[in-house]
Amino acid sequence: MRIAFLYNRSLDDPSHAAEDDIPARSPVVAALERLGHRVVPIACTLDLAKMRRRLIRMKPDVAFNRVESLGGSDSMMAAITLLLDSMQIPYTGNSTAALIGTASKTVVKERLVEAGWPTPRWITANGGTQFVDDGVQTAEENPPVNSQRRYIIKSDLEHASFGLGDSSIIGPCAEAHIRNSIREREKSTGRRHFAEEFIDGREFNISIMGDPPHVLPPAEIDYTSFPAGQPRIVGHGAKWDPLSFEYHNTPRQFNFSAGDLPLIRKLTSLTFASWNLFGLSGYARVDFRCDSQQRPWILEINTNPCISPDAGFAAALQQAGIGYDAGLQLILEDAIRRGPIPILPPHRHPTTVHAS
Repeated sequence: MRIAFLYNRSLDDPSHAAEDDIPARSPVVAALERLGHRVVPIACTLDLAKMRRRLIRMKPDVAFNRVESLGGSDSMMAAITLLLDSMQIPYTGNSTAALIGTASKTVVKERLVEAGWPTPRWITANGGTQFVDDGVQTAEENPPVNSQRRYIIKSDLEHASFGLGDSSIIGPCAEAHIRNSIREREKSTGRRHFAEEFIDGREFNISIMGDPPHVLPPAEIDYTSFPAGQPRIVGHGAKWDPLSFEYHNTPRQFNFSAGDLPLIRKLTSLTFASWNLFGLSGYARVDFRCDSQQRPWILEINTNPCISPDAGFAAALQQAGIGYDAGLQLILEDAIRRGPIPILPPHRHPTTVHAS
């Protein structure tokens, strides 16, 4: 099979976290070649006309899409899939509509609120605050900010824990201070941010793939090595800095007690529901935090998760008894079976799921 392996260089990635910056060293390319495919790497930029010419010359059977950022912003990654849509080339992963629909974390949270699903309350620099109260389907606009809560400042459009570290946790403090902190972060980075209530509890990543979709074994981040007082977050250092403490002390664990089974069922149900609500396809990951009462809160919908062998998606594959190469082959087969994606996909009705 002729595969166009699409990737972006680190210089186009705001987090400098492009997983396949050098295709000759890419574990994804190596796995595809071990599977017997002919792989042609194509470095993607916003010069779509140049990319189109290369794809016309190559005539790929399918594109393996690993573009995570373009033009210095993750929000532009959908430009590549839009080009593939226009050329009627099948590709792996999520559709253009799904990538655009989940590009903004705050837009995702707004849709979750509309569906009545639990997501932590949030504050923007100039807008209001929103939340689903106590994980039940009761939404309220512009509620008063509880000055006893802590918040975590996040980039709205960038992923891969862009700029996320211990200093991202603020509070307890007044609402005015929270908004000022958001503005300061926006000024220093030139990117839109928001503050999300920090749920200081257990953290789970649930990977999902296929058609029909199936959930891979849930993973929990193990923070037991963190010293008292250190925020329990998977920040930028934990993902990308091998010299950091966090990088070596945020392992995943897949073993749960019988008492955790009701919670795991809730997480699984919300993952399936998120897949349907946002019209996902190919593969994705949903990130959760659970509070002291074991209530799950949806943090993010990741429609383009890292699939390197040391990343969470590959770990979940292994836990499910699926080898790395076999997992990539499943992703390819799903793309071929799905075929070219219409630029205007059919409307999909959201699935109603209760968190209790």
